[in-house]
Amino acid sequence: MQPDDQICYCYHVPMRKLINYARRERPTRPSQMTNCLGAGTGCGWCIPFLVKIAEDPDAFALDDITAELYADNRKSYIKSEPKNTFESQREDDA
Repeated sequence: MQPDDQICYCYHVPMRKLINYARRERPTRPSQMTNCLGAGTGCGWCIPFLVKIAEDPDAFALDDITAELYADNRKSYIKSEPKNTFESQREDDA
């Protein structure tokens, strides 16, 4: 994916904006990424990516996926249950 491709489709937030936000604000909790234009507060698809950006914005990259494939995977996610939450990310890390 390219820096200007969207990570959060609900609020149209591109990867570049999220990475720059994380570099500037250095969030102590991944849920603080929602302060960047509401990313992660819609369908929840982008939450795992927001967590990774918050952990290390300088190392985050999605070089192995195209924007089209990312969008297609989100469509499948929208049809599935359960949805991602920031709380479920903490449980996965435990």
